[in-house]
Amino acid sequence: MKYVYPAIFTPIDNNQFDVTIPDLPYCRTCGQGLIEAIEMAEDAASMWLWDIENKNEIIPAPSKSLFYNQPQFISYIKADTDAYKKAHDNRAVKKTLTIPAWLNTEAEKANVNFSYILQSALKKHLQKNK
Repeated sequence: MKYVYPAIFTPIDNNQFDVTIPDLPYCRTCGQGLIEAIEMAEDAASMWLWDIENKNEIIPAPSKSLFYNQPQFISYIKADTDAYKKAHDNRAVKKTLTIPAWLNTEAEKANVNFSYILQSALKKHLQKNK
């Protein structure tokens, strides 16, 4: 899923920024320079939202307006939980499946890596169905 939230950027000494995303409680980060601060905010928001999605909890709506004090400023950040999941959730999950005995015999003779083949086929299948 893709989301957009307003974030409050607070300049700190030495070109650093503290970033809070008020709609996502306790979602806060920082960065050296504006580019890194934006990237860190997008990463933090994606992680926060991915956790909420996994818990099947309600995703907060983004605020239409936020209050801030100078020299703070607001910028919108994007969060992509699908991309975050692909980058960070590579846990192995054991699956039990059934194939014909003759196919198993031939595959073992050919030293087939069953996990690799299944993963490749599933990725290809899921891309076709998008």
